[in-house]
Amino acid sequence: MKKSFGVIAGILLFVLVLLLILTPDAPSHPYYDDVTPPLVIAHQGGDGVWPGDTLYAFEKAVETGADVLEMDAHITRDSRIVLMHDETVDDTTDGTGLIEDMTLDELKQLDAAYDWSNDGGQTFPYRGQGIQVPALDEVFQKFPQMRYVIEIKLTKNPIDVPLCGLIREYKMEDRVLIASFHDEAMQRFRATCPEVATSASRGEVTKFVLLGKVFLSGLIAPKYQSIQPPYDPSESMNIPIMTRRFIREAHAKNIHVEPWTVDDPDLMEQYIEWGVDGIITDRPDLMVELLGK
Repeated sequence: MKKSFGVIAGILLFVLVLLLILTPDAPSHPYYDDVTPPLVIAHQGGDGVWPGDTLYAFEKAVETGADVLEMDAHITRDSRIVLMHDETVDDTTDGTGLIEDMTLDELKQLDAAYDWSNDGGQTFPYRGQGIQVPALDEVFQKFPQMRYVIEIKLTKNPIDVPLCGLIREYKMEDRVLIASFHDEAMQRFRATCPEVATSASRGEVTKFVLLGKVFLSGLIAPKYQSIQPPYDPSESMNIPIMTRRFIREAHAKNIHVEPWTVDDPDLMEQYIEWGVDGIITDRPDLMVELLGK
């Protein structure tokens, strides 16, 4: 009996080792060619210091020395891709309503910086300054040299075809990485635009993290180039993700690690020491200063 058990265990161990050897790593992508980590990834252009997801914020992030502009993409009623964090305009502008129910012209009438404040709502320094909701093509035209992280939402009207069309039109296939929390939205985009880099969706991150806890992340064959995990365990069912071992195991699968949203310079410094490939931050100014860029 003991001998039979030993034989079975040996076979299972052999199969497991074979699977670990044969399971492919994440495919490489030109998005990460010729870059020096860690990348300063300006979340919404730097929403901690400027009104996020606006041309103004992206301009300031570029001037400050950010490497990557991160933004949130939505589709309008007239099928234009625009940038705003939420599905509605209520929390950032002087308007109300779903972005999908509005045209680009209607969105352009709104004050995109109306509700932005960095002192808890005591003042609104950019209100009434003519800052508008930007379309993605405007940003591509203005900053063709930049790299981008574009987060897509799960919308009523699929965004994958028009978004992929814009990326191809402006020849940004090697300068854009698509992110999404939603597995369905990510699967749809990858099928539509397979030449563009992507990060792991929420389900893919969860799978990698849970298998990693039992030292089996090597069994994953990633379809993505990056994992962008939350640094705060409260954002991940109180399961700590950002550890040295997590970064080491991701790198072993050719996956880049870019945590969000890290605004504390001490935590930035710790993650940089651990070897992250980039940091998504509302304070790109602080990270640029920390790196001495």
